[in-house]
Amino acid sequence: MTYHIDIQHACEELIPVSDDSLSQWAKLALVDHMPSAELTLRLVDSEEITYLNHAYRKKNKPTNVLAFPANLPDNIGLDYPLLGDVIICPLVLKQESLSLDKPLTAHWAHIVIHGVLHLLGYDHINEEDADKMQAVEIKLLTQLGFDNPYQEDEIE
Repeated sequence: MTYHIDIQHACEELIPVSDDSLSQWAKLALVDHMPSAELTLRLVDSEEITYLNHAYRKKNKPTNVLAFPANLPDNIGLDYPLLGDVIICPLVLKQESLSLDKPLTAHWAHIVIHGVLHLLGYDHINEEDADKMQAVEIKLLTQLGFDNPYQEDEIE
């Protein structure tokens, strides 16, 4: 298995996880789908993610993650399939982690896996697709020792 994960730090926000962890989580999402691949994880500030979210999704606000699958002509020869870019905003992840009362490292793992799954064609536009994507995320996060991020807190 050969995976090339390019990690770009394009923000001043402190990143609470190592590049090795980011790569490990991305590779975990890939391993059951393809033997080799290349992708970029770009960590950005809220201004850049807001710009991209507005330009591509018509939503003028920051978001936690965006995925941009590569769209290359078939006649381009590459050593490894280029999947695309996953754009993550650390500040939004930090805010979400606090508001959701979720461990920050677990939230990072979830969002990296979520973004890579989007590059692999997973989506959550309808309930059936969302269920499939969430099942894969839960399985991979469990392998890492993290709780199900979709589990509702039980009310007593």
